[in-house]
Amino acid sequence: MTALQSPQQAEDQEPVPAGAGTGTAGPEAAPGAGTAKPPAQPARHGLPTDPVLQAVGIGMTLLAVFVLGFAGYLYFLSGVQEARTQTTLYASLRGNLSAAVAPIGSPAPGTPVAIINIPAIRLHNEVVVEGTSPENLTLGPGHLRNTPLPGQTGVAVLYGRQATFGAPFGRLQQVLPGETITVTTGQGTATYVVKLIGDSAHRMLINRAPNQLLLLTADSKFMPSHFIAVDANLVSKPQPNPGARPAIGQSETALGNDTSALIFCFVWGLALVIVSAAGTVAAIRWAPWPAYIVTVPIVIAILYNLYQNMAMLLPNIY
Repeated sequence: MTALQSPQQAEDQEPVPAGAGTGTAGPEAAPGAGTAKPPAQPARHGLPTDPVLQAVGIGMTLLAVFVLGFAGYLYFLSGVQEARTQTTLYASLRGNLSAAVAPIGSPAPGTPVAIINIPAIRLHNEVVVEGTSPENLTLGPGHLRNTPLPGQTGVAVLYGRQATFGAPFGRLQQVLPGETITVTTGQGTATYVVKLIGDSAHRMLINRAPNQLLLLTADSKFMPSHFIAVDANLVSKPQPNPGARPAIGQSETALGNDTSALIFCFVWGLALVIVSAAGTVAAIRWAPWPAYIVTVPIVIAILYNLYQNMAMLLPNIY
């Protein structure tokens, strides 16, 4: 029931503004009184709106891609690269052997000089190149330049990688005394029988045979600290040794690396930083996907060259 008011009481009451007590601001309400805050702007193109967070996120992503990419290059792509090179080198050396023009002296580093077979570890028709620098050993096993070629009188020394670039000597630890090794050069096929297996971390056994083949590789597929050596005696007729072998540098010794690659690493690393920064700015200021499409192929090309030079800094028989 509604209470009746006298005319005097109705005149004494002041009018109530529209919307008062209802939680809704009227046309004369104070600015901001009872009004809701505007909704937060959504992240543009799926990225955080804070430029700092954008930069950190993209930077962390690039770092992860860089590290994983280098591992992928070392343990996968480098093997593909070595296999393709071996195919070319094998065809070239077979042609030289057929024409009796294969080198028997001291050719230029990187020249194919021999074909090695170790049936016990399923190493077949692997081409040996001249030189044992990290760059030479990306092509396949390498011949230490200051030693005679396999089959010649004296002690011939070959290096091979343990884990990267096809890992031609990755199973060298499995070779046992009495097993055979054959090496074909421009002077014919030489046969060796394994005599000793040792490593540089312990006292090396001495083989006093006049004509030998020494095979060296790293001791570990992850963090090599010394090398493994397989020593075999020549059982076929020794071939003449022309001599006049050149001196070798530090990068050609066992577990040596090429410090000159640091300069190229710096150049390619700087190029990577510049391109990555440009791509990051483009992704923040404009749409990210077009920026990625333009930047990624350039980054991949730079990374490939950077990875190649970084690999030169690792031990040559790794």
